[in-house]
Formats: sequence, C-alpha cells, structure tokens
Amino acid sequence: MTHLALFDLDHTLLPIDSDYAWGQFTQTLGWVDPQEFGRKNDAFYAHYQAGTLDIHAYVRFATEAFRTRPLQQAQAAHARFMREVIEPAIKPQALALLEKHRDAGHRVVIVTATNEFVTRPIAQALGVQELIAVELARDAQGQYSGEILGIPSMREGKVKRLQQWLDAQGLTWDTVESTFYSDSRNDLPLLERVNHPVATNPDATLRAVAQERGWPILDLFPKE
Repeated sequence: MTHLALFDLDHTLLPIDSDYAWGQFTQTLGWVDPQEFGRKNDAFYAHYQAGTLDIHAYVRFATEAFRTRPLQQAQAAHARFMREVIEPAIKPQALALLEKHRDAGHRVVIVTATNEFVTRPIAQALGVQELIAVELARDAQGQYSGEILGIPSMREGKVKRLQQWLDAQGLTWDTVESTFYSDSRNDLPLLERVNHPVATNPDATLRAVAQERGWPILDLFPKE
C-alpha cells in the first residue's frame, strides 16, 4: 500500500497566502499600480475566501505583472521574493510535519490552487519534489500567456488533477492510503475523497464541517 501525504500550501504549510504575497511584492517592485492592483487583488482574495473565485480571471490578473516582462527578470524577482518573504514564513512546525511523513515512508505531494511560477520554488524550499499546481500556458517563445493549461487545481479540480497524477504513477485510489491537510472550504472535494482529511489552520466554514464530521483539526500555527 502506497501512503500519500497531500498538503495544500497557503495557510496550511505556510502561514501566509503566497499568491497574495507575490502580488503585494510586485507592488514594491513598481511593476503594478499599487492602488488599482491592491483593490483588485483584495477583491479576488475575498472571492477565494468565500469560495466564489473565477480562477481563470484571477490567473490572468495575477500573472500579468511577470508575464509581461522578460522571463529572466521575472525569475530574478521571484528569487528575491523567496529570500525576503517566503523563507521567513517557513515555520519549523511545518517542516517537522513534512519530515514526519517522509520518515514514515510516505510520498509527499503539495496540491495547490496557486500557479506553478509562484509555487514551484516554494515546494523546493520545503523539500517537496511532487507539486500539483495551476499550470500556465506558454506561447511559442516560452512566454506565459496568462491562460491556464489543462484543469486548474482548485476545488473539484484538485481531485481531477490528483486522479491524473495517480494514473501517471500507475496508482489508483484503491491502492493508496491518503491523508490531506488543508485550511480551506475550497478543498472540501478533496478532503471528502481521501482516507484521512485533516482540517489544518481551518477557516470558519471548514472548522465547522470538521467538527460536525469528527475530522481531526490541526492548528499548526496562527494565521497571519
């Protein structure tokens, strides 16, 4: 039996929302108009928290600042973002939880609704090689287009993307023992699909669901 330890990223392994933080970081770079971007970013974030986010519209908005610049410049900015924002937000209790699953021989996978440009370096910093994130389409020159490639890994899309991953690994739901950690009501479809759902730093809606259904609740760290 293969054991899978599945993790959401934002507010689950990190005490911040990496996508939102990246948006704020692009403001400090002068890549966006602070007032206009801040207003739209806050509105999208409120929709995400409410479970009503249009992921396609959001990805077009969220990627505009870096996809309209040379890729090397965008990557250099992200490296600075990692040093200044993400690395200070990586907490020892999150690393210890990941290590506990690795020591048990479990396959660790991050399954996030944040795009791959933002999250792949974060997964690597956490020591996680397997990442299921929103994949971004590119044009013939390799520049990001602002569109999503394939199924977005959000809400029911996380279940579909994980099914694709299982198929690629030659695995089925019947041959894995799965645990999923998440903070968000948006992740109820995958929490309901796994063997062991764990409401981690849960929002109010997910906390209520977990209490009603008897799911474990893990307050790994206070939300910031």
